[in-house]
Amino acid sequence: MNARLALLSTVAPGVTESEVFRLALQHAMGELGALGAAMHLRGPMSALRLVSAAGLPPALTRAWEIVDQEGPSAPARALQKNDSVWVARPAPEALWPGTGLAALPVFSGGRSIGAMTVLAGERGEPTPEHWRFLRAVVAWTEDRMAQAPRPAGPAHTELSGERLRQALKEVRVGSWDWDIRSGDLIWDEAALELYGTRPADFTGKIDNWMRIVHPDDLAPTLAAAQRAILDRSVYEAEYRVRRLDGTYGWTQARGRATYDERGEPLRMIGVGWESDESRTARDTLGRALRHMSDGFLAVDDEWRITFANLEAERFLGFSEEELFGRLLWDLPAARQVPDLEARCRAAAAEEKPAGFDVRVPACGCRYHLRLVPGPDGRTLYFTDVTENRRLAEKQRAEKQQADERSARIAELTAELAKATTSQDVVDAVARRVLPPFAAAGVLVQVTEEERLHYVGAVGYPDDFLHLIDGRGRLAGDPAWDAIGSGTPLFFSSPQELTAHSPWLAGLPERAGKQAWAFLPLTASGHTFGVCVVAFDRPRLLTSEERALLSTISALVAQSLERARLYDAEYTRSRELQRSLLPQALPELPACTAAARYLPAGPGADVGGDWYDIIPLSGGQVALVVGDVMGHGLPEAATMGRLRTAVHTLADLELPPGEIMGHLNDIVGAMGEGSYATCLYALYDSTTRVCSLVRAGHPPPALVRPDGTVYFPEPDADPPLGAAEPPFETVELEVPEGSLLVLYTDGLVESAKRDIDEGTAELARLLSAAHARGALDTAADLERLCDSLTAALLPAEQQAADDAALLVARLHALPVERVVSWPLPDDPRAAGQARRHVREQLALWDLEQLTATAELLVSELVGNVVRHARGPVRLRLLYGAELICEVYDGSQTMPRIRRASETDEGGRGLQLITALSGRWGARYTPTGKCLWTEQPLPGPDGGAEPDGDPEPMFPNAAGFEEGEDWSALL
Repeated sequence: MNARLALLSTVAPGVTESEVFRLALQHAMGELGALGAAMHLRGPMSALRLVSAAGLPPALTRAWEIVDQEGPSAPARALQKNDSVWVARPAPEALWPGTGLAALPVFSGGRSIGAMTVLAGERGEPTPEHWRFLRAVVAWTEDRMAQAPRPAGPAHTELSGERLRQALKEVRVGSWDWDIRSGDLIWDEAALELYGTRPADFTGKIDNWMRIVHPDDLAPTLAAAQRAILDRSVYEAEYRVRRLDGTYGWTQARGRATYDERGEPLRMIGVGWESDESRTARDTLGRALRHMSDGFLAVDDEWRITFANLEAERFLGFSEEELFGRLLWDLPAARQVPDLEARCRAAAAEEKPAGFDVRVPACGCRYHLRLVPGPDGRTLYFTDVTENRRLAEKQRAEKQQADERSARIAELTAELAKATTSQDVVDAVARRVLPPFAAAGVLVQVTEEERLHYVGAVGYPDDFLHLIDGRGRLAGDPAWDAIGSGTPLFFSSPQELTAHSPWLAGLPERAGKQAWAFLPLTASGHTFGVCVVAFDRPRLLTSEERALLSTISALVAQSLERARLYDAEYTRSRELQRSLLPQALPELPACTAAARYLPAGPGADVGGDWYDIIPLSGGQVALVVGDVMGHGLPEAATMGRLRTAVHTLADLELPPGEIMGHLNDIVGAMGEGSYATCLYALYDSTTRVCSLVRAGHPPPALVRPDGTVYFPEPDADPPLGAAEPPFETVELEVPEGSLLVLYTDGLVESAKRDIDEGTAELARLLSAAHARGALDTAADLERLCDSLTAALLPAEQQAADDAALLVARLHALPVERVVSWPLPDDPRAAGQARRHVREQLALWDLEQLTATAELLVSELVGNVVRHARGPVRLRLLYGAELICEVYDGSQTMPRIRRASETDEGGRGLQLITALSGRWGARYTPTGKCLWTEQPLPGPDGGAEPDGDPEPMFPNAAGFEEGEDWSALL
């Protein structure tokens, strides 16, 4: 507090009252942490007039410009009590956004003359220390007000020569137009300045004028206007008005009212001017007007000249005596200005001030003419604005160029913000930078291991790009020089380039360029490349163009750095996703297949679509397609987990519905918001039955041999993570040679096409492909995948979602290659099984596999007879391998274990593992099936050893038909 009072005490006596009020209010606000403050002084008719405010917007101070001294407001109450008051949110002050108002009276000569009011903030009512501070500020205000210079009325002293010259320089006459009926008020620019009003604060109402008139002068001035209207006489008045700095100055006004046909007053039109200097200065107004730099003419209602100043005499070519009484339009100078008379008469007819530019052909000059209607005629002001307009046009042209540059930078910035790859950045530069500069090419190069590699180019031949790609750092290389110095280099001709880098002679011709701008690319304080803007003709860039290109290069550098990071991240993401998908589809006798995975368009994250083909036992194959909802690396990782889980569960040869149930548990354990769709199809080539399970996934398309397309549409279960097992399994009998098409919704659904339209289009494309020719080989299916993806996902359309497609030609195992026999549920079964195997392999010309096959089938049947229950059945399948299957009625699965030297059993499964290429067990609806696979002999018979195999057990060869080999095991 003391510091603020000490600061105020340094203010020298003699400052204006407005400055005193401003300092007092600002320090009061600062000390109390207040929202605003105001100073009111007494006026006539029991009114307090707002003379200064701080921190308060006009919307709040407007209602307080005139306050009733006898009213309930805070400043009025302070005057009524002659003491400080605290008003906590009473009406109407409660409308103000604060906690309350603190008001203190202001005295002069023992009489209260006004009040200072502070709008308190969150601190609330001032503390005793704050009240003492406010009273000290008021005391300082009273002291400085007593010493402030007082505004005086017009003096009666003659102007000195210097003051007269200043008056002549500063004189301005403002015009006004008052609509008496509506209260609308029109001020020209000079009137706004004269009456201390900013254009933004002018409301166009008579209230504007009333608020700026000194309270002591308002009543007599209004009375003078009323008398002039009633008497139909000239209105003349002199009064003080408040300036923008809070002080008051003297002005004089003169005008006359107009009336309608009934004699009712319509409007009053007049002029006003500053009259501070003195009445003598006003008496010399004619001299000021005569010597003013602008031309000035006064004409009567018939356009005859009544006054002309020196500038008007010079322009019109006559003296004032020669001009007096002459018709303006008869003067040669007026006649040479096109349409001058018509425009002036049109402006005068509206009885409103008007201004417009005219050209004088004789001198090529341009004048601004302002016509102001008055009570006794009209006044015309004309100012030579030739140079001003030239400068204004130049400024407009420069502003237009600056606006165009700003617009280009804004457009380039917008495009660069959308650019996601390095090529996107280069394309944006080509679209937004090359045309405005009339450039012919852009080349962007980045440094990698001390070599320059281009990441994108437009307007350059391919052989030139291959020539310069990967060049190392060379002395005098302009690209490397720009990168090393971080400063742009500009060459306006091939000669300049060759002078800088002699070894580049001949290179411009190969590139087809004649001028260059080498712009270093710097981001995060590191220069990592160069952007070359080239021209196909010699071009000397201006300093502004060079500065603009340097600015553009900074934007390009930031975007390119971001794009390179995106490119690297995008590449890693795609590689991760590709690694999670099958690297190659297996070649199986049960089906011939081809597949496609199409990632979403640039800018989209990796997705979770996948496909798979899983070979199973007994001529079966599993076809899988799925889609993890969402995009991003977590979704891609989830896809990899699900694909691995499907493989594991399929290898256990669980039923499709049970597999889907386990997948549902896996997705559900990932938490809320994790969902996936999946389609699992199990095809048995021996029965031609396809078992389908869907979890929220689109149905497959089945193309029958006759070309018809069928979409099996059982009610799909909800997606994985939201479903409740069991899952519904649908079995289809598939004709030989049918085509099964599995896909994700990204293939058939988009923002422009719903899924029903997409599946209908897929059906049409499949029918057309079938009609064009056979779809049997893998190459045929590869071409089919290409045609489907090209039609459903055109390359020119950016896909919002990734898509997976799996096409499989299903084959049935020939009937003659599948044989089956029932076996007794006793020890004789092993002998019968060996006999069936021996006889059947002879029919199939597979005698080389007989010995091993007999050992395997004996062990399988022996285990069934000993550990399981009937019925027992043997089946042989002759496909890509020889498959031996033994069925029983038990669901107890065999388990391989390590047998010790003294164990009598436990080596059977070890024997099967050693003799077969692959073996396993699977559940059936009535029990289980144990199976083994033996590779078929090659052309040289290498699958089996020559001759009879050495028996693993000494007396195995001595067993007769019908004896149980399992007794040895």
